[in-house]
Formats: sequence, C-alpha cells, structure tokens
Amino acid sequence: MNAYGKKFLETLCFRFACKQFNPGKKISKKDFQTILEAGRLAPSSFGFEPWEYIVVQDMALREEIRAVAWGAQTQLPSASHVVVLLARKPEAMAPDSSYIQNTIMRETQKLPPEIIAARTEKYRMFLENDFALSHNPRAGFEWAARQSYIALSFMMMAAAFLGIDSCPIEGFQKYDLETLLAAKGILQTDDFGVACMAAFGYRDEGPKRPKTRRPEKDVIRWID
Repeated sequence: MNAYGKKFLETLCFRFACKQFNPGKKISKKDFQTILEAGRLAPSSFGFEPWEYIVVQDMALREEIRAVAWGAQTQLPSASHVVVLLARKPEAMAPDSSYIQNTIMRETQKLPPEIIAARTEKYRMFLENDFALSHNPRAGFEWAARQSYIALSFMMMAAAFLGIDSCPIEGFQKYDLETLLAAKGILQTDDFGVACMAAFGYRDEGPKRPKTRRPEKDVIRWID
C-alpha cells in the first residue's frame, strides 16, 4: 500500500459518530467551507444534484430542532456546525421540471438542445421503467435522498481528512422537523424534504470503544 492509501485508511479509522463535541472549539471558516465544497462536488445520479444544504448556526433554532430530534440531543447544543441536508421531491425532479430542464441541463451543464432531448427521454425511462419511481412519490423522494447521502459521506470524509469530527443524524421526527423549518420560512415543502442531518466539530473525548466492522471475508465476494 502506498502512502496515499495508508493516509486514506487512517482517515477512515479516525472518523467515528461523535455524540458530544467540545462546544468551545470551533471549526474555522476556511475548513468548513472545504467541507461544504466537498458536498457540492459530490456525484449524483445523472448529475442532477437533487440536494440543498442548510447550515444551522442559530442556537435558538437548534434548540427547537432538538425538541423533535431524539438522536441529536447532545450534538445540537455542542457542535460547531450543524447541516440539514434536503432532497428534492419527485415533482421538482420530474423530467420536464424547470429544475431539470433549465437549472441543471441548460444553465449548469450547458448541454446542447439535442443532448437535452436525449437525456430527458433516458431519464424518463429510468423513472418509469428501470427503477419504477414515477408512480411512487415516497420511493421517488427516497431515491433523491440517497443522492444526498452520497454528499453527506463526502462531507464527513473531508472533515475527517481535516481532523474534524462529525456525526450523521437520522434520529428525528421527519414531519415535525419539516413543519418547523417550513414555519420558519426555511423549507419550501412543495420542493424539498429533509433527508438527514449532520453535526461537525471537535470531539470532547475519543470513541468509547475501538471501531468494529465485519471481517472482509464476510463482506466482499469476488466473482472471477
């Protein structure tokens, strides 16, 4: 294994789900921008980027979120930064939606008309036939949320590489959190739902036990 591989595996071993952060130690603006940039540069299916990220630094709002997030009771008050990852709803991800046609393919990817037409039909077939998502709104949202999890993993890896801790958070009441954010004018529920949250900062103390994973022989199968 070369030095890059060794460093990468060391970074993976450094990362753990930090439940209690040091509230007096803050992530620098430059480092956190790197973490956010890792999320922005993450890959997504068709390159359609069905996500947005809300950085919640308002401590009063964090306390309100805490009331509907049983899995973030210690992270929300102690983390340096908290991110709510949103995923677009099926209507916003429809093949003919303004987001797909204009924001992504025309303005971001700058595709010529003939390529846009071909990709639109390919995407439509994917939704209707390949993954059969078109007539199942919940499945369509979960597909978009899976893309957000790719971005989340990029953010957490960037953080670990910088020596910054993180914790992915699913322990919340989704409807109540979305209702709260919508009431604050933060979330447009016609377009987005909450996929997950993540807290970032510096550990108050190390992990309670060594990292455990199933052995390689039980996880990986080679078909030669």
